[in-house]
Amino acid sequence: MTFLDVVLDPPAYGWMDEKGELVKPTNKQIWKEFFSRLNVFKDKKNWLPFFSWFKVALSVPFLAMFLFYYFNWYLLGAAFVYSMIIMGTHGTIWHHRYCTHGAYKFRNKFWRFFTQNLTISMIPEEIYVVSHHVHHAKSDQPGDPYNAQGGFLYCFLADVNHQPIAKDLSEEDYRRAARLMKHTGVPVNTYQQYQKWGSLVHPARAIIETILNWGFWYFIFYLIGGHGLSCTLIGAAGVWAVGVRTYNYEGHGKGKDMRRDHCDFNRDDMSINQLWPGFVAGEWHNNHHLFPKSARTGFLPYQIDLAYYYIFLMHKLGPVKAYRCSKKDFYERHINNRT
Repeated sequence: MTFLDVVLDPPAYGWMDEKGELVKPTNKQIWKEFFSRLNVFKDKKNWLPFFSWFKVALSVPFLAMFLFYYFNWYLLGAAFVYSMIIMGTHGTIWHHRYCTHGAYKFRNKFWRFFTQNLTISMIPEEIYVVSHHVHHAKSDQPGDPYNAQGGFLYCFLADVNHQPIAKDLSEEDYRRAARLMKHTGVPVNTYQQYQKWGSLVHPARAIIETILNWGFWYFIFYLIGGHGLSCTLIGAAGVWAVGVRTYNYEGHGKGKDMRRDHCDFNRDDMSINQLWPGFVAGEWHNNHHLFPKSARTGFLPYQIDLAYYYIFLMHKLGPVKAYRCSKKDFYERHINNRT
């Protein structure tokens, strides 16, 4: 078995059956697994998925304050822009193109830290990065942590049920998992700490960094628009954190072959290009699966790529020292030679 076969913690229902086919658990099985893995009283090694959803829960009072106390149409517009465009684009810039695929390089640690904290912190890097490498290696196959063929809940609750790293990695495999995070600047546990906490990141550090991040942004938003804006945008960040969990189900055709000729050129998996995620977050997903290490995935003229525009601007200004762009390769392989 390869490293990517063992790095994730398999669910109780398993990845595949005796015939090598994807196990499609019932909704009851998925919910049972979800609540079992959130139970920090049963096992403290469940702390990271619990913490991820706890941050979503913390955003709910802020959302309620916006809806029932501060609501107006201007703040609703701000919530829409922040959740749909700013949070979504930042997720693509930071978690997807940098942390997972290393599609560009920062000039120094300051600009890496700056980009990491451009928005309210919601998704732990560890849960996203390691599992996303597995997703690309096993896309739409058994073992893909958010295989759309498993159904909506299979994908929606994947960050708890399928994406955390295994709790019994050997020291060598743990070091390999840690190397996947090295360039992100996120400090990782020693192997002994991992054996205690079951994660790459230490809970104390994750909690402190979240408090500082949320406190900073609450203060900035307050200076701009008072408590109303602060509550609105933190609540909007929580809405995004829930909504983004639906993305891979939609982005892989809801488990069906929804690929279109002259639009979805990658035929190795079921990923598709979608207008809305593409326009608001630069997530042209089929293009991304063609060239996963490209800092740009909006290749065709209508494919707006806000994430790439940020990376390109930062390169022109100096904070980004290098990036990959596969647009030329895309045209040579799929457009110019098309008959």
